[in-house]
Amino acid sequence: MTRDRAYYDEDDRPRRDRPRPGGPGAAGWLFSAALGVALAAGVFLARDYVRLRNAPPPTDPSAQLRQATERPPLDSEEREAVELFKKLKPSVVNVDVVQRQRVGWQDQVAERQTGAGSGFVWDDDGRIVTNYHVVAELARIPNTVVRVTLADRTAWDAVVVGASPEYDLAVLQFAAHDRPAAGRVRKIELGTSGDLEVGQKVYAIGNPLGLSLTMTKGIISALDRPIKSPANTTIPGAVQTDAAINPGNSGGPLLDKAGRLIGVNTAIATTSGSSGNIGIGFAIPSDLVNAVVTQIVQHGRVLQPDLGIELVEQQKVRRARFDHGVMVERVTPNGPAAKAGLRGLAVTARRVEQFGDLITGVNGEDIDGVEDYERVVRSLKPGEPVRVKFRRIDLPENGRGVPRETEKEATLTVGSS
Repeated sequence: MTRDRAYYDEDDRPRRDRPRPGGPGAAGWLFSAALGVALAAGVFLARDYVRLRNAPPPTDPSAQLRQATERPPLDSEEREAVELFKKLKPSVVNVDVVQRQRVGWQDQVAERQTGAGSGFVWDDDGRIVTNYHVVAELARIPNTVVRVTLADRTAWDAVVVGASPEYDLAVLQFAAHDRPAAGRVRKIELGTSGDLEVGQKVYAIGNPLGLSLTMTKGIISALDRPIKSPANTTIPGAVQTDAAINPGNSGGPLLDKAGRLIGVNTAIATTSGSSGNIGIGFAIPSDLVNAVVTQIVQHGRVLQPDLGIELVEQQKVRRARFDHGVMVERVTPNGPAAKAGLRGLAVTARRVEQFGDLITGVNGEDIDGVEDYERVVRSLKPGEPVRVKFRRIDLPENGRGVPRETEKEATLTVGSS
């Protein structure tokens, strides 16, 4: 018989019946060996784990407290910060707005905090300064009161003496029925913001995120920054600092190295998706604080400087091809501008009979538009004199020809409203 060489080899066995190198037989043997090693290792580790778990802990009953090394002396900067904090603690307070409601069968009083910030003692009568936005909830939420917490953690009810949304400042006073002894509070020392320098060291003390009496340190990063108030007006001359300021610092003091008030911490710059400190904070300068707080204490509000002038809408003035300055629409009868001889716009149904005076400067500052005018006027003080530069446009009597313009200047006495 002839054998087919395709299916038989030299040992006369068909090739399909012979074990192939690397075939299923070898793989199965390797897998079994690996599984056996793994099981053996698992049994060994499990036995070792049980032995360790049941072993007594390596304690030493004779162990003794370690001896701490002596603290090195504080350097000059550390001593400065430590002494400043000790000095200022009695002057800085928590300011909380809480809603009080009676609940349950026994009419128990429940409290819910709706606002929180910082503040500081302003004078010997115990008045307290904070930001307006810290206590703004009082006007919006019923049954709310202000609570002031001192450094010794005692809490006291307070009332609002007055506030200025335009400058984001408010003045509080301890309630008549709930007033701490005079020796438990100390007024803050006042510094001037008129001589501040970029790079000057500053400290901030407040209650960020509810963490009472927190102090941070930094420098003045910039001066004369405009910031927006809760009334959407511009607060001029803010102090920029990199001292860490976070929500809850609002209304707290910004201090120089002597512990003098140089600003009221008010706002921080943030990036998208962040609400915490990024190293850019702003404080209302102390000279402005002094002026505003004094008026609130005197009158319960800030007397707004007033020149007795209403302005024409700037868009209309620009459409009339006046590219610079602001135009007087009307003057208040017997007001500062009227007394100084300024005049307003006169318009009939058919035409302009008289252009209002075009104000181009106030106290030597150029007035390009309404924003410049409002900024300069808001910096004035009632009762002080102010120089107003303006252009008077006289129309020809017959309505034909070229208007005649005259440069004029008048001195007004600032009024108040």
